[in-house]
Amino acid sequence: MVEVSIDYKGDLHCEASHGPSGARVETDAPVDNQGRGESFSPTDLIATALGTCMATIMGITADRKELSLEGLRIQVQKEMSSDLPRRIVRLPVTISVPLAGSHPSRKVLEAAALSCPVMESIHPDIEVPVTWTWL
Repeated sequence: MVEVSIDYKGDLHCEASHGPSGARVETDAPVDNQGRGESFSPTDLIATALGTCMATIMGITADRKELSLEGLRIQVQKEMSSDLPRRIVRLPVTISVPLAGSHPSRKVLEAAALSCPVMESIHPDIEVPVTWTWL
């Protein structure tokens, strides 16, 4: 179990501390929700978690196959609802893989990304279209 401690700093700013490492992350409410947008918003962190989780699981898979994914790039967009309750409705993902599209590990790398723990945790009402770009 991992513990994350959050301190509310006022003015819609929070600071989260990762128990095992002590690393810190600050958040701020976005401009379109009464904030100043000076840092990641809490929902931005969901998009971030998705992309970094996909990259990490792809990296684990690549390491097992002795492949280098250096240069892998994942971009996640976050689209919020226009109605209430305010929520994430879509997380389009673009994954640029530094390997040929004909690479024999293509399908296993794609399956790894699509089965990462964050992807498995996203509510089914949230659309997550994934676009792949291979060399």
